[in-house]
Amino acid sequence: MKILIVTQYFYPENFKSNDMAFELARRGHDVTVLTGIPNYPHGRFYEGYGLFKQRTEIINGVKVKRAWLFPRGNGGGLRLALNYFSWAFFASCRGFMMALFHKYDAILGHEPSPITQGIPAIVVKKILRIPFYFWVLDLWPESLVSAGGVKNKFVLNFFTQITKFIYSNSDRILISSRGFRSSILEKGDYAAKLVYFPNWAESVFSKSGEGQIPDLPDGFKVMFAGNVGEAQDFDNIMQAALRLKEYKDIHFVIVGDGRKRVWVEEFVEKNQLHDTVHLFGRFPLETMPAFFKRADVMLVTLKDELIFNVTVPAKLQAYMAAGKPILAMLNGEGAEIVKEAECGYVVAAGDHEKMAQEIKKMRDLDLYTRLKLGESGRKYCEENFSLENCMDHLCEILVS
Repeated sequence: MKILIVTQYFYPENFKSNDMAFELARRGHDVTVLTGIPNYPHGRFYEGYGLFKQRTEIINGVKVKRAWLFPRGNGGGLRLALNYFSWAFFASCRGFMMALFHKYDAILGHEPSPITQGIPAIVVKKILRIPFYFWVLDLWPESLVSAGGVKNKFVLNFFTQITKFIYSNSDRILISSRGFRSSILEKGDYAAKLVYFPNWAESVFSKSGEGQIPDLPDGFKVMFAGNVGEAQDFDNIMQAALRLKEYKDIHFVIVGDGRKRVWVEEFVEKNQLHDTVHLFGRFPLETMPAFFKRADVMLVTLKDELIFNVTVPAKLQAYMAAGKPILAMLNGEGAEIVKEAECGYVVAAGDHEKMAQEIKKMRDLDLYTRLKLGESGRKYCEENFSLENCMDHLCEILVS
């Protein structure tokens, strides 16, 4: 089967589109990816790439076609808008030319944000008259409000219309969370198009974790790994850390970077939390198993907002695949998965007082109980979120 994957982000950037393309190619499909020039998350083109460099290449048997875009820079509003729309425009142009000279059987759209990634896919669909499968990993325009703080009604209505246009032109809408269903149906009668297709955990998280990383503090380590942003509710994470300030054996280990990092550093300084809160910054994905191995419990959090209550954070599958017990401060489907898998403890989003209590409770668990929680998560992940099972499901969708 000749498959065209359309996504703004692809290798060497770290996104699920990489796994999808490489696994489909490994299974014998002829895979082409229409993508952008890699610049995420640092906001500048990766070494060896540019407007006139490495715009066509073959990676692991996958043909990669890169369209121009304006790099995202520091992630400010204007730069992000230029980044999103420049790629949508130039990818549509390149997709138009590709459709004139190449034939494909199906198009897969990968949308971790922005929604505009669906536009070039529709251009190709219209020319070749082939099915378009749109994998929704982020709800628009809701994410603009919750994660971006956008309140302008004109902007929100503009993106609502784009979203409706893309959904209407999709043959199937693949949703990574069952909770997305209600939001999507509010925008139109798309019920017959909806198919549940969850995220998976990268295989790296199930590895032994022997990489080189900095020394971590001794004691009970509560580890957060990922984006240090507004959505992750670091206000309440830090309030929990403040409540546990006197417990010098409990350490918050934060591995990652993001817009909220400076605020966290200032909070730590102001409240003299240097002994118990440790920020290590961003590290390559390949080092995560080594970090996870040294953690006692993994922390996943989201704010108490509608969009986050229907979202399953991708780090949840990673934590489960690593076989670590989980403390979840969130609502909705993510919380239900932790409960169903019996792999940790759950507190309501924003409840830092209860979170601090649960951290003390998990610290006092015996090693066997913590290992059992982690193993329950690993088993649940293997049964529900393995790459192999998810790709089996995807192939069934493509031929249905």
